[in-house]
Amino acid sequence: MSWDCGLRYMFSMSPGLQQGSMCILHDKEDLSRLEMVQRLAKDGCRFLQNHSKGPERTSEPQSDEAVRVCLRERGHDVLVLQRMSSEQPAPSALARGGGREEARNRRYTVVSGTPEKILEHLLNDLALDDDQGTTQVKESDTLLDDFLLTYPVFMSTSDLCQALLGHYCTKRYRGKEDRKETLERKRKVLHLVSQWMALCKDFLREDEHVKLFMKTLYHYVLDDLYEHPALEKDVRELQKLYQLHRRHTVDDYSPQRKSKVLFHQLSLKENGLQSRGTQRETKEVLCHVYITMDSYLSMRAHVGVVAQELLQAAAERMDIPQGELVLVAVTYPGGRLLLQPQDRVFSDSLRPVGRLHVCRKDLGGVLNPFTDNSELQQRTARMLSLNTWDVAVALTSFDWTIFDSIHEQELVYFTFSRHSSSGHTVALELLLQRCNEVQLWVMTEVLLCPTLCKRVQLIKKFIKIAAHCKAQRNLNCFFAIIMGLNTAAVGRLSQTWEKIRGKFKKLFSELETVTDPSLNHKAYRDSFKKMKAPKIPFLPLLLKDITFIHEGNKTFHDNLVNFEKLHMIADTVRLIRQCQKDHMGNGITQKSSSEVRAYIDYLHIIDNQQTLFDLSHRLEPRA
Repeated sequence: MSWDCGLRYMFSMSPGLQQGSMCILHDKEDLSRLEMVQRLAKDGCRFLQNHSKGPERTSEPQSDEAVRVCLRERGHDVLVLQRMSSEQPAPSALARGGGREEARNRRYTVVSGTPEKILEHLLNDLALDDDQGTTQVKESDTLLDDFLLTYPVFMSTSDLCQALLGHYCTKRYRGKEDRKETLERKRKVLHLVSQWMALCKDFLREDEHVKLFMKTLYHYVLDDLYEHPALEKDVRELQKLYQLHRRHTVDDYSPQRKSKVLFHQLSLKENGLQSRGTQRETKEVLCHVYITMDSYLSMRAHVGVVAQELLQAAAERMDIPQGELVLVAVTYPGGRLLLQPQDRVFSDSLRPVGRLHVCRKDLGGVLNPFTDNSELQQRTARMLSLNTWDVAVALTSFDWTIFDSIHEQELVYFTFSRHSSSGHTVALELLLQRCNEVQLWVMTEVLLCPTLCKRVQLIKKFIKIAAHCKAQRNLNCFFAIIMGLNTAAVGRLSQTWEKIRGKFKKLFSELETVTDPSLNHKAYRDSFKKMKAPKIPFLPLLLKDITFIHEGNKTFHDNLVNFEKLHMIADTVRLIRQCQKDHMGNGITQKSSSEVRAYIDYLHIIDNQQTLFDLSHRLEPRA
């Protein structure tokens, strides 16, 4: 690291303010302590590189909000910090700790910087709790969480691994570093790694760079155990994360016995990683099986589903013998691939082999189950026979299974890597797809109902289901149902809506108020804020908030990462974590009947808007 650098003190973004006075730093080793910088910055000093000696002068102290410190290396800014507002320390604390306790209360947050300097400041800012023997970050300090959630924006996982190894193995500053400081530095790196693995393990499980990094780091920690026995507790934390089972003591890590034990530990670690990797096979997907050219069955299936399973589910839903059907994947216009019974439908990337169609065995054409009016009557009768609360419970249970598996970082990947085929947003895309499908399902059910009186009953039923979804704190499905009823194809059915009167008309009006987009969806935000967790937010609006932050702020300023923007994004995506927590045991899922679950797991949907409008005009022709 080059020390041809200086620190420049910045008062405010306003150019009209006067600059502060100057003082000279002669000992470059003093720069190794941010506490010294904080004390001088509080006195209003300005730091510049100067090889000549001169008098020291200070200016009047500035307010906390105005203080910014800029670190420069080789004539370029590499880190900009801003002082965090803090309460004055108690007189007793000043009496005990003096300047050190006072400096601890003067902390800095990152405004912008290079990835390496942001990480360096993060490690320096971590606090060690000596009483408990573990490192902890104060609840008010979100820098660590911000960094771990958003680091993929400005550095690769491989670069982060290399940087962490560098901080663990080498001294950060020239000059001497005593034994206590060395141990503190290593424990801070291990704490950050533990937090990183705990937060992002689903994304890192199959990353080869991470596997190699953890193996190397574990090797280094075992080397250090003999000299620093206090690292034993940190080793146990790493073992806990990676399912290691160590049966040795610190004495076993003497230089004479270390190699054999190290091989044993790394073998256990590799086995642990391999066993965790198999969890990917348990994921579920929404599979579209087209039964006409513009309508499909949305089926809930596991990623290893085979053609025979889908055919059986489709045959049962359409009441057609399975032996008469085959599953065909349309791979390109005009091209068909006949799937054998045991052929897998999804590839390793969770993408289907093609657009799936159920056809008759002669491949003469795609099924059309809606030519007979009696079938439509039977379809409507089945939907009207279902209990509305049970339907809402089944919808919420389905959505919660997906939502509970969403990681906050998925929203970051989705926002910044929207056009890439990243495998990090599977659960998020699945719930967004489900929201769209529920909206289309509502439209399909209403527009396929041929009689006016039954259609009125069906709309009333959907209004009640929407109200129940809101009561069950599933705002994602609630919005989907209300939007489905408000679409142009359904909303134009004036004869039908005229018969929605009394309490149902009032209830629908109240529910519409919650979805009102005016004042930046204030009605929804106020209502959702009052709901206790766990709860499911309306994800499209959450993504809209993140997109506004992304589009309205530059990610880089003068080749420095705009960390203020990333803090705002991290603060927004943390809503996912808050909604998933269940501190009070307010479980969101309930039991529903198997009949209702079977219906909800296999929704029949028309996804062609022109077909939906044609059905609407057929029900109530334009005057």
